[in-house]
Amino acid sequence: MEIAGVISSSKAAFSDRALSPFSLKCSRVFFSFQGCHNLRFGDICRVSKTKLRVSCSMSVEAPDKISPMSFFDRKETKSLHFVKYHGLGNDFILVDNRDAIEPKITPKQAVALCDRNFGVGADGVIFALPGTNGADFTMRIFNSDGSEPEMCGNGVRCFARFIAELENLTGKQRFTIHTGAGLIIPEIQDDGKVRVDMGEPILEASKVPTRLSPNKDGSVVKTMLDVDGLPWNVTCVSMGNPHCVTFGISSGEDLQLDELNLAEIGPKFENHAMFPARTNTEFVQVLSPTHLKMRVWERGAGATLACGTGACAVVVAAVLEGLASRNCQVDLPGGPLDIEWSEDDNHVYMTGPAQVVFYGSVPL
Repeated sequence: MEIAGVISSSKAAFSDRALSPFSLKCSRVFFSFQGCHNLRFGDICRVSKTKLRVSCSMSVEAPDKISPMSFFDRKETKSLHFVKYHGLGNDFILVDNRDAIEPKITPKQAVALCDRNFGVGADGVIFALPGTNGADFTMRIFNSDGSEPEMCGNGVRCFARFIAELENLTGKQRFTIHTGAGLIIPEIQDDGKVRVDMGEPILEASKVPTRLSPNKDGSVVKTMLDVDGLPWNVTCVSMGNPHCVTFGISSGEDLQLDELNLAEIGPKFENHAMFPARTNTEFVQVLSPTHLKMRVWERGAGATLACGTGACAVVVAAVLEGLASRNCQVDLPGGPLDIEWSEDDNHVYMTGPAQVVFYGSVPL
């Protein structure tokens, strides 16, 4: 028996960029693709079950000849067809799940797919499901650790572009999306960027949720949190998912993001006893009242290149602490997002890119 893994590039990028070695898990048999060190998009890897010998045959198709619609029309029941997208480097596997109300794969399978050494590699798997409660579509996400967040800001931008591709829509488009955080409304702009109405921030401490004592109208603003012996000033915000935002420790020293050991300090915030549902954590430098820089440790995903809900929470926290205006550019490791916390309706609006990386199929 042979298993074939097929990957096709999009027009946008990576047409001549080599893939890292990867593996796919099919049923109870583990098929290694480690021999394909020079695999490029369009290649077909074939693995023999009996000898576990790998050969790579080149089947390159010019990117401008790839038809996404013909790709989506594939109906093999034993394969999972997907499109990989990224929003400022925060990358996701997008699955067309409009024909069923439950995700096509389990959280355990999502973990395997997200593995960057033995799978496709991603921060999470996003499913486009039928709409509920009057919404056009429903979005669910499995993180790379198998947990399910309420929603994801970068993910919802990718979701909007994915829906436009599935529905063969062009130009300015607007959708209503049901998520675990409520109704989210993304709008694809004429320049291809996606502007998302992220709704109102939740500031009430018990609803974030956090066990920290409220100190400003029921919310937690610039409150001291002891983390591993250091007193950090934190502001807690929910954008439908919990965020702990810090601009530095209580001594008042400016936070130097480039010197921060995120892998060490991030998990200590995420799993702190003051956050019963765990938390995302944003570490922020104020460059000017309209320009912020952040790094993020995401609940269930770890350090990522971008976090849309995190950027929204950062601007809300900066306004509450008197550090920034309501319109800011937020620089993340993967690039900038434009965030507005509107005084008119109290909603937070996020604008940024979402791009296709490649199309792929894996056996289930």
